[in-house]
Amino acid sequence: LRSHVPGVFVLNLSFSNILLAVINMPATFLGVSRSAKPFGDLLCRAVSFSETFITSNAMLSMAALSIDRWIAVVFPLSYATKMRYKDALIMVCYSWLHSFTFSLTALLFSWLDYSRAYASCTLQPSAEGSDGVRFTVFTVVFHATSFMLSLLTLCFTYLKVLKVARFHCKRIDIITMQTLFLLVDIHPSVKQRCLAEQKRRKQRATKKIS
Repeated sequence: LRSHVPGVFVLNLSFSNILLAVINMPATFLGVSRSAKPFGDLLCRAVSFSETFITSNAMLSMAALSIDRWIAVVFPLSYATKMRYKDALIMVCYSWLHSFTFSLTALLFSWLDYSRAYASCTLQPSAEGSDGVRFTVFTVVFHATSFMLSLLTLCFTYLKVLKVARFHCKRIDIITMQTLFLLVDIHPSVKQRCLAEQKRRKQRATKKIS
């Protein structure tokens, strides 16, 4: 898996998901069951730091993987030159740097603590409440560059992939119709089955990409 370009993104995403399951999910479970901070201040900040880092890294990994799939489907002949192993490593490094920068910023401004609203250790404005505007700006920028950007990237790339898939389906349909037209002695029921299969193929392609 590591020897292929998509595998780099898959491993990075898997790494994030495993850490989220091992570190943050048990902490959230304890927070919900106790209705209070699950750990001491230091450990809670560490869990908050990891949650901010991991979720951002996971989202950016999904976006990177979708870009890789888009290039592979839309530009298959030039995929090897457009998406090299080195390019994949650079994208993963950027994902880590991006996630680490926001996590470190939140740590330095003491915006990592237990949140009663989420019943978990996560991003939370400081108890004094004097830096509410700065925290709001930080939250908006963090979510816009990590989650909204990833969502827009996913929508763009997979819509392009869907467009290519539908184009290939249309080409197959034309070839099938030409073949059916030439086979004049073919039984009508066989023609009907072929046409029904064409329709199902279109629906499957749309459903899978969606």
